[in-house]
Amino acid sequence: MVGSLPYASVRPPDSLPVRPPKFRLRRGRNWFFIGLTYASYYFNRYNLAIAKTDFCQAFGFSNVHYSYITAARSWSYAVGLVLNGLLADRFGGKTTMAVGGYGTAVMNLLFGLAAYQGLMGPMFGVLGWFVLLRGIDGYLQAFGAPGMVKTNTAWFARRERGRFAGIFGLMINLGRFINNTISPLLLTGFTIWRYQFPGCGWQWVFFVPAGFVTVITTLMLLLTRNTPEEAGYVGVVQHEDGADRDGEPLSLIAVARTIMVNPFIWLTAGAYFCTGVVRYGVDDWFPAYFREVQKVSLTSFAFQLVAWGLPLVATMGSILSGYVSDLLFQGRRAPVAAALYFIETVIILIGAQAGSSWSMTAALLCIAFTCNSTHSILGTAAPMDIGGRQMAGFATGFIDAFQYLGAGVAGLVIGWLIDHYGWGSWLYSMAGFGVLGGVLMLIMWSGERRQGGMAWTRPPQVKA
Repeated sequence: MVGSLPYASVRPPDSLPVRPPKFRLRRGRNWFFIGLTYASYYFNRYNLAIAKTDFCQAFGFSNVHYSYITAARSWSYAVGLVLNGLLADRFGGKTTMAVGGYGTAVMNLLFGLAAYQGLMGPMFGVLGWFVLLRGIDGYLQAFGAPGMVKTNTAWFARRERGRFAGIFGLMINLGRFINNTISPLLLTGFTIWRYQFPGCGWQWVFFVPAGFVTVITTLMLLLTRNTPEEAGYVGVVQHEDGADRDGEPLSLIAVARTIMVNPFIWLTAGAYFCTGVVRYGVDDWFPAYFREVQKVSLTSFAFQLVAWGLPLVATMGSILSGYVSDLLFQGRRAPVAAALYFIETVIILIGAQAGSSWSMTAALLCIAFTCNSTHSILGTAAPMDIGGRQMAGFATGFIDAFQYLGAGVAGLVIGWLIDHYGWGSWLYSMAGFGVLGGVLMLIMWSGERRQGGMAWTRPPQVKA
């Protein structure tokens, strides 16, 4: 079979195939626009965290009320990931990403319009309306990750995927960087040359991202392809496993059954739950911490250091962990993730003792490095490894769903703890999840060795 594929017959053993001219450039264009689309999702997701203090003050919401909104987003996102992963495998990643992109634009527009109660009607100002809107938005955003991974699994061989996941983390964190830069300016105002632009209401933190994702999603539809074959590169991406190939689409039942009986899926998903608690425990609450505890503005140097630093160190962690798991551990994700979880726990416990904005900044940056490293290799590379080209969408959706179950739990628990025990309980609430994630990865690593290396994690052959 290998010899029958174009370009595959000239490759030496245990190496990646020789690629035709311009293939890498074409692949780069594909993942750039796929990645930029997903970055725009993040602009429409993290905007609420920046607007949290102004938004809650406008409606008299407590931290618990705010946590209801974030939990609704996270849990509906989790449900959507499982369902939409199946749809991505069936209809292609490009289509599902477009549905999510245009859908989140509409939901963010409606969320901002709810500020104008006279225009929208008094019922739109209540907590239930915001919970409903953010919940629907969470489901629609859940088209993004399965579509992203489904498309890029076809463009990258297994031994490229860890590095790809890290590089792709750059595009994801670009969305966080855009949000952390533009959203504070929309709230506080800014100056360009001699022209001063006053701060806008919190609703503009939702209007601007909605317009951004609409433009980027349209470009993605025009400039990307689902597979190399659609772009004219037949047989170029030679996957190591026989089942890791294109073919007739599998039935939804066959995909679900095949993925859910794999023990690797459940261990990865359990660890990813822990990643979700820590990742969103930081991202959803750090802007409020700096404004309400440290009393610094969104445009201050102290806040901007965190706002710019979190995406930067997250990207560094994503890239480094991908290269380490690919090159030093031959594609094994578990040992790298285990080490990261235990290191993360130590950092959380040290950070919980922080008193100044600078010591807290250092702790949050280190936490972001570790939790986004596990986010990259477990949420992007591992589903590619398990699902292959035919089932990567559902594998991604199933694993990623657990991250957002964790994010929802984190939102409710942290909001309640802060209202009852103060901000001192914030980081302590996350420490145990670092330990649990590390233990699950040690179990998986042991299972891989008992099952003969990577055989346990290779996508199985199934019939439609």
